[in-house]
Amino acid sequence: MRLLQDKLAKYDAPQKAKAVGVYPYFREISSEQNTEVLMNGKKVLMFGSNSYMGLTNHPKVIEAAVEATKKYGTGMAGSPFLNGTLDIHKELEAKLADYIGKEDVMIYSTGFGVNLGVVSTLTGKEDYIILDEQDHASIIEGRRLSMSNYLKFRHNDMKSLEAQLKKCDPDKVKLIVTDTVFSMEGDVANMPEIVKLAKKYNASVMADEAHGLGVFGKQGRGVVDHFGLTKDVDLIMGTFSKSLASLGGFIATDKEITNYLRHHSRSYIFTASITPASTAAASAALDIIIAEPERQTHLWEITNYALENFRAMGCEIGHTSTPIIPIFIRDDYKTFHVTRDLLDEGVFVNPVVTPAVAPQDTLIRYSLMATHTKEQVTRSLEAIQKVLKKYDVIK
Repeated sequence: MRLLQDKLAKYDAPQKAKAVGVYPYFREISSEQNTEVLMNGKKVLMFGSNSYMGLTNHPKVIEAAVEATKKYGTGMAGSPFLNGTLDIHKELEAKLADYIGKEDVMIYSTGFGVNLGVVSTLTGKEDYIILDEQDHASIIEGRRLSMSNYLKFRHNDMKSLEAQLKKCDPDKVKLIVTDTVFSMEGDVANMPEIVKLAKKYNASVMADEAHGLGVFGKQGRGVVDHFGLTKDVDLIMGTFSKSLASLGGFIATDKEITNYLRHHSRSYIFTASITPASTAAASAALDIIIAEPERQTHLWEITNYALENFRAMGCEIGHTSTPIIPIFIRDDYKTFHVTRDLLDEGVFVNPVVTPAVAPQDTLIRYSLMATHTKEQVTRSLEAIQKVLKKYDVIK
């Protein structure tokens, strides 16, 4: 009866990290998600959040969530397929369709659920799913559930993508799925070349804008909009849990595709609908992003300031050109020690270690919000320089 427990008990990596005081996960925060958070009674600068527009504590977003809860209650108690569709769900779908520039939008309960439900559903046994090797885990899980042929191309390598496209039966569906901004290292997908190859080989393209929405494009419409490719990309995915300061996700595409997904996508049909509070919060956040473009402008100003200073400091930050800045440490336990010491210095960052990356590619992930001040960024840079010197990551 205890075979399962005995097998899993052999996994003791967390216990080993805790024993030496460097376990970096599930760190408790006792305040709102802001540029400064409260941890163990101490104020800490937050550079580990995906709230790129800094709207999670905006009064209008909070008010919208509270009012929706008062009107509709706390939960839906059913999926959108059955009793879980509200008028505000349909209103937000229409607003997002207009914003993104697609015919229709479907709202899912999580961003993970979007990729899981869309990627696993669209293609058949004789078709092809083609992924960038650094695509998000949710895309990979969606592919695993699909019965389609699977091909993978080297990260952002267009020659590799074309080589994979050449392997496909020209008469079968070919779906290329890529992040637009890669979540760990902050680099941007070569969307113009991906679209060009898709047209050459009669393939379809799905773009995951989880980390592009709010940051790139006119009024934050994303990387696809930034490159002027909205009409050429078949499916555009986004999340509410980052720039839109809520929880949930959506797919924007043609009505023929949403009609099929609404009746076949299992993570949509068999999951309770997004809550009224989350729906209203996302809608209010979208209104603010559109009305206040200065947020996006400021985010890029402090991003460029941070990038310039990290490079001057001698940090290895890869190919990032976004508010996601990887600082390569290239050693698992050193990454844990750097993360712990930075928290002691009042700076919260996220460690990325094996198995998420290879041991030689471990890093700390530093991310910016539109509400960070230049002074806060400077304080964080000073702390990071101090700690990295201590561990001989920089000279």
